[in-house]
Amino acid sequence: MSDAHPLHGPGHNGGPTMDPGAGWRRHAWKQARAALVPNLPLPVIQRRLKRAAELGLDFKTYARVHHSAGRDIVAILFSNNALRMIREGQGMPEARAGKLRGLRGCGTGLLVHAPQDPVALAARIESAHAIRLDPAQPAPRLCESWGQTRARIREMLNAAGYLPGAVVLVGDTALEAAWAPTAALAGHVPAELYFGT
Repeated sequence: MSDAHPLHGPGHNGGPTMDPGAGWRRHAWKQARAALVPNLPLPVIQRRLKRAAELGLDFKTYARVHHSAGRDIVAILFSNNALRMIREGQGMPEARAGKLRGLRGCGTGLLVHAPQDPVALAARIESAHAIRLDPAQPAPRLCESWGQTRARIREMLNAAGYLPGAVVLVGDTALEAAWAPTAALAGHVPAELYFGT
């Protein structure tokens, strides 16, 4: 069985089409979506306000991510840096734990930098704060290529049943911010913005 995308043949990298007119179609699509945004019906705006609150996002950030991804967010992926659990044995600040406990209607995952063990850290978070972060996997390493980084994150999300394009990454460094476009995630939200610090 081929691992190729169902719309593309073997060896296709899944990149943008090179057919004539692709630039125009992309432009027309963006214009049509931009024209729709100011004219959304009130019930749609109210539903999106509620969804933003369930995800712990301010409405402006949620609208930006939803607009660029073209779909709803189904999961949020946190780095251990974003949770302020940078060193072995370090506890999560209660304000951040409280925010995570308030999430509704979405999955959560954890990317953990070496040398910490992701499974052990996730278990400690669940024990101390009653927060389940699953999947929990090692974060991409500095020595890994962008292709390896992309594969690592996408394999983790696919195994959990999440479409990468419907997952937001909450990170704390420029390197972590770069993981989102590398893995074609819905977007990246800086930890300071997400946690309101």
